[in-house]
Order: sequence, then C-alpha cells, then structure tokens
Amino acid sequence: MELVVDRILLGHGSGGKLMHDLIAEHFGPAFKMEGLGDSAIIDSSELLVRSFELNCEIHKISERRTLNPELFRLAFTTDSYVVSPLFFPGGNIGELAVYGTVNDLAVSGAAPLFLTAGFIIEEGFPFERLKTIVSSMSRAAERAGVKIVAGDTKVVNKGKGDGIFINTSGIGLLYEGVEIAASKIKGGDKVLISGEMGNHGIAVMSERNGITFDPPIMSDTAPLNGLVRAMLDVTTDIHFMRDPTRGGLATTLKEAALESAKCIRIREVSIPVAPQVRGACDLLGLDPLYVANEGALLAVVDARAADDLLGVMRTHPNGTKARVIGEVAESPEGMALLETAIGGTRIIEMIQGEQLPRIC
Repeated sequence: MELVVDRILLGHGSGGKLMHDLIAEHFGPAFKMEGLGDSAIIDSSELLVRSFELNCEIHKISERRTLNPELFRLAFTTDSYVVSPLFFPGGNIGELAVYGTVNDLAVSGAAPLFLTAGFIIEEGFPFERLKTIVSSMSRAAERAGVKIVAGDTKVVNKGKGDGIFINTSGIGLLYEGVEIAASKIKGGDKVLISGEMGNHGIAVMSERNGITFDPPIMSDTAPLNGLVRAMLDVTTDIHFMRDPTRGGLATTLKEAALESAKCIRIREVSIPVAPQVRGACDLLGLDPLYVANEGALLAVVDARAADDLLGVMRTHPNGTKARVIGEVAESPEGMALLETAIGGTRIIEMIQGEQLPRIC
C-alpha cells in the first residue's frame, strides 16, 4: 500500500525521490517549468528576444537595428523572507518574496526579468499551506511580468525552521539613461512618495498579535515595476529611488541624506498615513515613519519634473495616493529633518534595532 504523505518530511530535502516528487508535483506546475534546478540555463534566444523587445520600447525603436551590447546593462539582487506569521491581511510570504525582489530591481532603474526561489522548509509543514504559498508566488510572478527559472529546496528538523523561509534572487535589464544613486541628489530636488506609509508593518503586527481593526489594515505588498516604468516614461531625471521596507521611510531618508551629503526636509502633514495605522501606532508607541512598507516607493527627483511625475503616478493603481512630501537643501549636510504638524522641526535618525521584527 502506497504511503500517503500530507506533510513535509526530512526526505523532501534529501535530493532523492521525495524531493523529485515535491518539485514535479508542486513547484514545476506552479512555475510552468520543465524542472527547478540549482541554476538556470536561460535560452539565449528568449533572453535576446525579451531584451530586444524591451530595448525597442525603451528607446522607441520602430524598426530592427543591430543590437548595441552597451545598452544591455543588468541589475541583480537577492533577499530572504522570514515574515511571521506566514499569512497576513493582504498577502503571504510567497508573494512578498516575489514582489520584494521585483521592487528592489525596479527602484534601481531596471526592468525585472527572471527570479530564482530557494525554500527552507520545516519538517511537518503542511502541503496544503505550501501549495497556497507556491500558487501565490506563481500569480505574483505573472502579475509582475517575471519568470521564476531556478531554485533550491532544503528541509530542516521539526522545530528548527519556523515553517518556511524563502530566498529570492532576481535579474533585470537597466533602462538606458537612468542613473539612480544617492550621489545624484542635488539641492532643490523634490521628494515624492507613492502612497500611504506603515500599512504592511501594522498589518503583519496585528495578525501576529491577534489585534483587529475596523476596517482591517491590509498590507500594501505589490509589484512596483509598472509604476517605475510609467515614471521613467515621463523623465529620467529621477536621482534616487528606494522602497522603504525595514526601517521605514525615516531610515531610507536618513540613508539618502548621509550618502548624498545633502539635507532632506519633509513635512509631516504631507505624508499619507491611514487613520487605522496612525491609531495603532499611537496605541503601541510606534512611529509610522519607521514602520515597514512593501508596495510603496520614495523618489528624489528634479524639481522641474515633479509635477509631471506626480500626475502619472496618481493615474497608476500603485500610486493613487502619491504626494510631494519635501525638498532637498544643500545644508546642513547629511541631515534628514521633519517639519512637524505643530510647527516644530525634528531630526530624523536611522532606526535602532527593529521596531517590529520578522516583518519581511
């Protein structure tokens, strides 16, 4: 009689039949792949075709030309996801892993193309939950327009892995003429954000601690590459861009100020924070500016392009609540300052430790 297995066993990470079955039955079909190996051999014709089509769009090329290798600059990133709980209002660890890596590529000025996925699974983890996570990753990849092309699976002893951890790496094609770096920030630049701050961190925290809100606080986890593409279609005068995840908006602003040796001043009244998030932060003694986001971006842009950028951001589903929240000054160097709602000025520093651990 065949053994019916409805839980992850140590053997699923052994490299033998159980692992083969795991890949064949769960990962392969979800990611529409013939296999899920440790490394990917990407068909060169597919890479060239996708890269050529993307470059034709970027450079508005209507007729075929000889490909210029100098146009093919690649971006690569990797990240690991250990969020607790695995499922939270608005998302789960699977789509978080896909969108997090897609967004890291997007805010660097690249069009994401391919991802890898590594799984560390605890013995005894239910297949039903794994199926849900993998299916959500498949849908997230499709929504973001990327392919998951390789991966790895390891199983650890029960009690040693907290369910499942996921690592994703990604590669993308950089847009021509885009140089996004803190060193490009200059005096007079405008500071923009694409939406509300703190939704993801508070959504995860509320689920973790059994706290409910009416209406519920939903994570903002979402792919940002479409929004970034729309912004770059307007202008390449985007000097700095980042998705303010762990450490939140405040830590990202301070990092930008230090790296650029400029002063970034923002206005508290201009920063959108959902009433439930603000209430939760007041109740728990948290600052929403330090709470993680997973579907929002910060951009420092040339002042002449700010209005046009804001207009196109607000027409995109992931930027409807975009705002200009401040400006860049030459001094005091390396400072991030907040003009408070009551008229004072507060120095913004990087977060010490983590307000809310295991957020992503």
